[in-house]
Amino acid sequence: MNELGTLAWPPVPIRAERLVLRAPEARDRAAFIDLLASPDVHTYLGGPRPRDELDRELPTVPERWPGSFVVDLDGVMIGQILLRRATEHRRPAAVGMVDLGYLFLPRAWGSGYAAEACAAALDWFDGALPGEPVVLATQTANVGSMRLAAKLGFAEVERFHAWGAEQWLGMRPPVAPSDDR
Repeated sequence: MNELGTLAWPPVPIRAERLVLRAPEARDRAAFIDLLASPDVHTYLGGPRPRDELDRELPTVPERWPGSFVVDLDGVMIGQILLRRATEHRRPAAVGMVDLGYLFLPRAWGSGYAAEACAAALDWFDGALPGEPVVLATQTANVGSMRLAAKLGFAEVERFHAWGAEQWLGMRPPVAPSDDR
């Protein structure tokens, strides 16, 4: 099983139609704080973190590790895409697989940015680590996330109860490696 950590990082910025996926930079710190402290963003994620705590604890360049992309619109961070290995505390069906996560600032909602950014990240992933499936977990109450999962080609693996709510686990089948990548 390949590791995200073995990839050259950061990759060349990924250009989508309207967005750029790139490695986090120091200029993104305030947007990360807004993202992690937003009650709207964290409605289905256990609640926001206190802004003062984030200000104290977040490094100058937040989330700088393989699999973490800033979603950039016209030079400004509007969200984050995460591709990381699912760990033991996740569903057994997902452990060891790459898990897709995403967070977007409320001002970026409703414009198709999440679908565009996630599709670009998945295309990059298919080229970087072909043959690996990707999983995605969300609360079933998060209608927007459920719609996005279907649009991206994730199919339900199971539903389960955790963190006080019904959760959904979907999988996107692996893209077969090809000689022309």
